Amino acid sequence: MAGSIRVCLIAEGFTEDLIKCVTSIEANSQIPISIYANGKSNWLSAELFNLNQVTLTQEKNPLGWGNIINFFINNCTEDFLLILDPSTIFLKDPIPKTLEALNSGFQGAGWKGGLINLEDDWRSTEDKGAGEVDVLFSYFFAFDRTFVQKAGGANPSAKYYRNADLELSLAIRAAGGKLIQIDLPLEQGRHHGYYDTNSDYREKNSKKNYQRILERFRGKNEILSPRR
Repeated sequence: MAGSIRVCLIAEGFTEDLIKCVTSIEANSQIPISIYANGKSNWLSAELFNLNQVTLTQEKNPLGWGNIINFFINNCTEDFLLILDPSTIFLKDPIPKTLEALNSGFQGAGWKGGLINLEDDWRSTEDKGAGEVDVLFSYFFAFDRTFVQKAGGANPSAKYYRNADLELSLAIRAAGGKLIQIDLPLEQGRHHGYYDTNSDYREKNSKKNYQRILERFRGKNEILSPRR
């Protein structure tokens, strides 16, 4: 199966769950793993990981989600990158099916996603299950690294992940890319990035991200996947 691929994880506390995620990957796949420890308060001991499979980057000053995704895009060399939330657990190896999708005419493949709700004037998304989609979520979001780099990457204005993954998805589609949602052997634990983030910060930055989506893309229905 053509194409090299790497898992990209952002470490922002909750180390026990991060280790559980990494252990589940190691138990099911030989895929290389990059961990970006976002800020000195989130630094990790290298002894926690199998450094034959894991690369650990520790940065003193924390960055926003968009800038970290662009760090991965610009510093990794694999054909494909898999943005993974530490709450996502491998039950079996999802990589062969993911690579199959990425080698079949899609520039992005993921576990959860959906279609923009046109009846709601682009203000929400609908999960239609497996198939071609408008957006993918960063629980498990694999993409063609070079294609996304040429499309401009993630928006540096995105400090917080929520809705920023939708914006990245629509940027891929606006550049002529296609996205597919596939069923994969995964499960999700507690999503700390949502449930354990200050609610005012979460809502403020989620709203900012979605407002950019509306300003950039609303009404450009031609970039969307076929309705189903």
